Amino acid sequence: MKKEKNSLGNKIAEWSEVPKDVALGMPILTVTGQTELRLENYRGIAEYTDSCVKVRTKAGLILIGGRSLQVEYYTEDEMKVSGYIRTVEYQQ
Repeated sequence: MKKEKNSLGNKIAEWSEVPKDVALGMPILTVTGQTELRLENYRGIAEYTDSCVKVRTKAGLILIGGRSLQVEYYTEDEMKVSGYIRTVEYQQ
């Protein structure tokens, strides 16, 4: 059932020519090298240590793994994680 909803949402986004991230609230990740990650459209921070940052999104959890990780800033819409980023994982 959830898959059908996403499919319908995708079709509506295509028909309306609205970007999918806006229409569906999907997360947008921008990674610069291995030292910086910006994440838009998140719901909250589930866990935060210097080796792992877990972020809740509409699509599920995003796990950022590495060392010396820091959340540089966060607003209602965007956050920036810096440090040595080794992995980015998605979990539903």
